[in-house]
Amino acid sequence: MKIHDRAGTPNAARIRIVLAAKGLDQTVTFETVDLIAAAQKQPDFLAKNPIGKTPLLELDDGFVLSESTAITEYLDHLDGKPIFMGTTPRERATVLMMQRRVEQLLLEPVDDYFHYGTRGLGKALAPWRMPDWQGRREWGTRRGDVARQGLAYFDRLVADRPYLALDSFTLPDITLYISLLFAGALGLVAPERTALLAWKARVDDLPFVRGRTGQDFLPEDRARLGW
Repeated sequence: MKIHDRAGTPNAARIRIVLAAKGLDQTVTFETVDLIAAAQKQPDFLAKNPIGKTPLLELDDGFVLSESTAITEYLDHLDGKPIFMGTTPRERATVLMMQRRVEQLLLEPVDDYFHYGTRGLGKALAPWRMPDWQGRREWGTRRGDVARQGLAYFDRLVADRPYLALDSFTLPDITLYISLLFAGALGLVAPERTALLAWKARVDDLPFVRGRTGQDFLPEDRARLGW
């Protein structure tokens, strides 16, 4: 199996947490995708995923899975012992409901804020982010506000439960965690979100989160972005 991603990015972390938890780190190879150079928008990549986003899971027979939820579903069931997707109809439905809730209320607004409210990944990707739209910066700012509202919602939610969907760490918890990494790097997480910050600290210490590969940005990416 081959994973197409870029170390240090939120979407890479989503799948690498799953790989670590399932003991699959040594069964995959990683194909790095230069997101800053917009490699994900070039014909070779678009032939694998017309949406032009990472990560991708490419199987040995050439079949390609995109979308983190689909990839997690596949990897989680390889051994017949799923831990991230639930096992009963009610559990699976709850996991998927909370997954969409995290995406819509937090991850997608944070992503929009990054790409439209800041300089994002730079000039090479700009042509795919509506550079001529005069309202793009205002839209980005508004999406940042939506993200802050989402952070307030999840702060209330985790104040009285260990995880979002079930009593164990599942797919929406992965998505909330990487959303917090993303939002924190952009300065969107206010200090008063104490329950959320305490929740993140507990998740930081989970063995498969702490031990995942690809946690740091590549040095050349940091240099190009001026970080």
